[in-house]
Amino acid sequence: MRAARPRPAVPLVLGALVLALVACAPTGHAAATITPTVQAVNPALGTDPDVPVIPDLQYGEAGGQRLLLDACIPPGDRGSATPIPRPAIVLIHGGSWTRGDKADVAYRAVCQWLASAGYPTFAVDYRMAPQFIFPAALDDVRTAVSWVRSPKQVTRFDLDPDRIGAFGGSAGGNLAALLGTTGSGSLSKGSRVAAVAELSGPVDLTGADARDDFVPVQLAFLGCATEAECSAARTASPIFAVSDDDPPFFVANSTDELIPIAQSRRFVTALRAVGVPTTFVEVTGRLHSIAMLNPELKAKIVEFYRETLGSGSGSADGAG
Repeated sequence: MRAARPRPAVPLVLGALVLALVACAPTGHAAATITPTVQAVNPALGTDPDVPVIPDLQYGEAGGQRLLLDACIPPGDRGSATPIPRPAIVLIHGGSWTRGDKADVAYRAVCQWLASAGYPTFAVDYRMAPQFIFPAALDDVRTAVSWVRSPKQVTRFDLDPDRIGAFGGSAGGNLAALLGTTGSGSLSKGSRVAAVAELSGPVDLTGADARDDFVPVQLAFLGCATEAECSAARTASPIFAVSDDDPPFFVANSTDELIPIAQSRRFVTALRAVGVPTTFVEVTGRLHSIAMLNPELKAKIVEFYRETLGSGSGSADGAG
């Protein structure tokens, strides 16, 4: 039986802000800018009773525990005599690599939103630090991608194994970015993914551009006592693994939040420098990870997946 995990509060801000959207620049760290409207109870992170969820599917076993995921199914999906294979998304929750759960209400909302846009979405749990240090969590999410791509699940969920994307926020953004930047060869084989969207992902764990209060969190994930003696830091940093065979990326970060935007700017610059198609959105303010999601940002993410993975079977706009 899975041990219960404490669930982190999703950071929200009171009041409404004016929305402003500026087109993305093609190079460097220039970015689209979204100033979101977010209320005390974020309507963009509400669950959807119309989207079916199949909970606690076992995708593997490691460290003496079962690895589980939840499958969010596009609404109205009843199957057909001639099913059309469709792209899928692996969703990775945040929580500083030490807490959080695939079924936390905010991540359940994200899972159901992506499914409502037509993408069968698989929200994964993974082994947590400090009991399990890096690369345990990365190994687990890689196993999850391979499980989704397996012939049994491809048939069960009418999936196209060549079109599997990843989505992650915060610590999950780090793991999603590692899925995209590590490994080699075809993006349609093994644990590789064809597109990555990450929000507020720590992409440089060596201490560069890191807030002092977040350094101990990184060290706990890496199993290190100090930054000076932590060889795992570079290996766990997507920015040092960027190469020209990486999939397209969508990166979003707030301008004054837990993960300094300088990290995302450097990451985007590195991706674009080797020719990786990259969409970058800067969100004005302090919202972190999936708390940034509002209709405009959600629509841009769905647009990104439609351009990189193709359309799912859901609603026309997917903004939800």
